[in-house]
Amino acid sequence: MRLLTPLAASLFALATAGCVTSQSEPVTTAATGEAPVPALAGLFEDYDAAQLALSPMGKSYRGVRDEDYGKWDDMSPAADERAHALLQDTAARMRTAYDPASLPQADALSWRLFDGLAKRRASLHPFRGYGYIFDQMNGAQSQLPAFLINIHRVSNQDEATAYVSRIEGLGTALDTLTAESRARAEQGVMPPSWVYPYVISDIRNLLEVGSGNAVLEDFEGKVAALKLPEAEASALKERARNGWESSARPAYRRLLAEMERQQAIAPTDDGVWRFPDGDKYYSALLASYTTTDLTADQIHDIGLREVDRIHGEMRTIMGQVGFTGTLKEFFDYTRTDPRFYHTSREDYLADAERFMAAMEAKLPEYFSTLPKDPLVIKPVEAFREKSAGKAFYQRPAPDGSRPGTYYVNLYNLNDMSKNELEALAYHEGVPGHHLQLSIQTGLGNVPPFRRFGGVTAYSEGWGLYTEELGKDMGFYTDPYSDFGRLGMELWRAARLVVDTGIHHKRWSRERAIQYLADNTPNPDGDIRKAIERYVVYPGQATAYMIGKLKIMELRAAARAELGDRFDIRGFHEVILSSGPVPLDIMEENVRAWIAARKAN
Repeated sequence: MRLLTPLAASLFALATAGCVTSQSEPVTTAATGEAPVPALAGLFEDYDAAQLALSPMGKSYRGVRDEDYGKWDDMSPAADERAHALLQDTAARMRTAYDPASLPQADALSWRLFDGLAKRRASLHPFRGYGYIFDQMNGAQSQLPAFLINIHRVSNQDEATAYVSRIEGLGTALDTLTAESRARAEQGVMPPSWVYPYVISDIRNLLEVGSGNAVLEDFEGKVAALKLPEAEASALKERARNGWESSARPAYRRLLAEMERQQAIAPTDDGVWRFPDGDKYYSALLASYTTTDLTADQIHDIGLREVDRIHGEMRTIMGQVGFTGTLKEFFDYTRTDPRFYHTSREDYLADAERFMAAMEAKLPEYFSTLPKDPLVIKPVEAFREKSAGKAFYQRPAPDGSRPGTYYVNLYNLNDMSKNELEALAYHEGVPGHHLQLSIQTGLGNVPPFRRFGGVTAYSEGWGLYTEELGKDMGFYTDPYSDFGRLGMELWRAARLVVDTGIHHKRWSRERAIQYLADNTPNPDGDIRKAIERYVVYPGQATAYMIGKLKIMELRAAARAELGDRFDIRGFHEVILSSGPVPLDIMEENVRAWIAARKAN
C-alpha cells in the first residue's frame, strides 16, 4: 500500500482487495474456530461498509458493481482525511466499548489487530504530505489507466457505459492529483529529478498514439466481446473516444506541463532525510512496514550479516558447477552470458507456466488448505512496462470475476535472468502470494479488514519464505536455478543495506547502485530499476527479509521443540490461518501451536 497521498483511499483498495478461495478443509484454529461477538463483528462490518462507501474504486477491487461503478474515488486531501478519521474514530469506539481481556480469543485477536492498524496509520499521519503522487512505481499517471484495463470488468452494456463514465471522469481525477502534486512541490516535496523522465514517458505513451492508446483499445476489445448490435457498440466507442479527447487528453497535457515544470526544479538528493523531520518519517515507515521496533542502523547491520551468509552459500554452488575464480567474477559471468537469458517473451512465459504446474502438483504434501482461484501469468502492458517493476501480483476478485494475476515485466529480457525465474514464480504465484491471499480471503468468520487487509512484513515475508521452501520441496534441481534462488534472497538482504543507506545514511543513488553491482549477480538494468524503486518507496523493501527471517526462526524453534511431532502442514496452517498479522502476534500464534502439540 502506498501511504500519505490523496490516492490513499483509492490505493487502500489496491492493498486490500481480496480473492475468492474454496478450501480443502475448514480452518479450525483459534483465529476462526469461535463465533465472533456479534456487536464487535458489527462494528467491523460497519467500518468496512463505510470505507467502501468512500471508495468506488475499492468496490471495484472487491467485485462490487453498483451505482458507483462508473466513478473514481475523490482524490483530494480532504477525502484522505475522511478515510483517516473513519479509521481512528472506529478504533476509539472499539477501545471504549470492548476490553480485549474479556473477549473470546478470536475476537481479542481482531481487537488487537484493528488497534495496531489504527496506531500504525496514526503514526504516519503527520507525514501525510510526504508521499510522491507521480513516480515510476505507483504513479497515478499509469495506475489509473491500469485500473481501467485490469480491474474494470465489462460483462454487459451498463458496465460498458460505466467504463465510459470513468474515461470521462479521468480529467477531474488527474487535475485534482496534479494540483496536489503542485502544492507539495511548493513545499519541497518532489521526487528526485531522474524520476520525471519515467513519468513523462508514461504520459506521452498515452498521448502520442491518439485513439490507439491502451485505454481505448482495451475498451473497444471489451465492447466487441459483448457482441452488441453494431449501432449500440459504435455509439459506446464513439462516446469513449469523445470522453478521452474532451476530458482525459487535456488533463494529461496539463499534467505533462506540470511534470516538465517540476523536473526543472527537482532535487538531486535521493533520500527522504532531506524532508523536515525526515528521520522521524523514515523511522515511522520502518516500524509500520516491519511491525518491529528495529532501528535503521539495526536493519542495516542485519542486511550486512545476511549478505555475508548468502555469499558463503553461493561459493558452494560455484564449486558444484566447477567455476574457478572469485565470487564477483561468477556474478559477472551469470550476469552477462547469453545462456542465462531467454530470447523471446513466449519462452519466458512458457517456462514460468511449467514451473507453476509442477509446484501446484506438489502443494498437498506441504499445505492443508489449497487455493482454487485461477492464476494467470501475463506480461506487463506495453504502456507502462518501461517504468514498472520486474514482477508483481494482483489479487483475484472475491466474486470470482477476475483471476489472480502474476505480472512479469518483459520489456528487456536481459533484466530477467533464467536463473531467477523459478524463485520469482514461487514468490508471486504458488506457494507465495496467490496461495496466501486465497487462504486469507476464505477465512470464514474473520472481519473484512482482516480478510482483505495486509501486513507487509507478513505477506512479503511469506513470499520470500516460499522461495526457500521450494528447495525443501525438491525443486531447484539445476544448480544455476538454486544460485538464482540465493540471488533473490541476497537481493532482499541487500535491500536492508541500500534502503537504509539511501534514506538514513544519506547514500546517493549511484552509491547504492554500486553496492548492488558489487554484491549481487543481478544485471545492470535490474539493479538500477530496483534502487529507483527504493528511492520512491522508502522502507517498504525492508519488510521482505525481516518477515522471512521471523518465519524461519519460528519454524526452526518448532522443529527443535516438537521433534518427530513437527508437522510442516500444521506449521503452515497456523501461519496462514490467522491472515496477515504483525510479527509479534505471528510468534504468539506459533508458540501457542507448539504448546498445544506438546499437550496433546
